[in-house]
Amino acid sequence: MNTRVVVLRGRTSDRAPGGALGAQALGELLSDAPEPVGEPEPPRMQGYEDDLRDSRAAIATAGARLEAALDAGEFPVLLASDCSICLATLPAIARREPGARVVWLDAHGDFNTPATTGSGFLGGMCLAAACGRWDSGFGAGVDPRRVVVSDGRDLDPAEREELDRARVSVLPPARVPGSVRGERVFLHLDLDILDPAVMAAAVPAPGGLSATQLRALLAQLAAAAELIGVELTAFEAPADAAERERLAAVLADAVAPLLPTA
Repeated sequence: MNTRVVVLRGRTSDRAPGGALGAQALGELLSDAPEPVGEPEPPRMQGYEDDLRDSRAAIATAGARLEAALDAGEFPVLLASDCSICLATLPAIARREPGARVVWLDAHGDFNTPATTGSGFLGGMCLAAACGRWDSGFGAGVDPRRVVVSDGRDLDPAEREELDRARVSVLPPARVPGSVRGERVFLHLDLDILDPAVMAAAVPAPGGLSATQLRALLAQLAAAAELIGVELTAFEAPADAAERERLAAVLADAVAPLLPTA
């Protein structure tokens, strides 16, 4: 199966400067011909309603490129600065593959709503929207009972209550591959699942995985389930070009087990 690597460079809900650079650097290592889409914009702090307005084109493009890859019989790999692309990609998966599972590998649950968020950050509310817990304008359709969140080590108390009410499974990483064995899976991987000592994060959460542990987890997941697509977010690339290249190589090796070999 051919792999289509799409680098979404447009603004989503970026609050730090390195996300678009990181998506581009990693995309160039995962494909000889990644497809760049959009242009980076300066990061800014603003509420979710403003981000929904300003990022609508980039988020909608993510969903459209995902569907185009699936229509072509290709394996989609989407790279973006922020998790909010899932506002469009996950509803697209729900329409096309209603029986698929969603594995959400992230230090955070991104399951706040306008009623529970303390920060107003769109990226912290996007999975909840895709599961129909609030209306983002991009649709929903994901059955939260078919979502696995891991490691979710940095959950807000109200967010944890939302996850419990929605019956989302929150599992430690070691249990994730077995929980979806034999099933079709769309993977969302926020690279802040790595420990901040491995990679700086816009919202750091100590206690994450090493690059070696992440690679092993992804290899186990790819062996256990049938992956139908992947989105990779939140590689907050450093400004120094040499360090950016070094870290991109570490990340590319860690996610290599996700890519089809033929």
